[in-house]
Amino acid sequence: MPYYFYLWTPEIIDHLAEHEVTPQEFEEVVSSPEREDVSRSTGNPLAFGTSSTGRYLCCVFKRLDDDTIEPVTAYDVGE
Repeated sequence: MPYYFYLWTPEIIDHLAEHEVTPQEFEEVVSSPEREDVSRSTGNPLAFGTSSTGRYLCCVFKRLDDDTIEPVTAYDVGE
């Protein structure tokens, strides 16, 4: 499992909270995705996976360099 530095800001933490996603869940999915893709609308990387709480999430982020992730948003993906 790769180690990333996550660039957390109060704004992104609040935005994730609107979707009831915690920073821990976000980091779990991005660090060990079950599937990866690229957003057709923004070109940002997407990580899909199940968090330790059992939620299947889509996490959108920007890769600032090889080690640094800037979270954008995350949300539950329907079954």
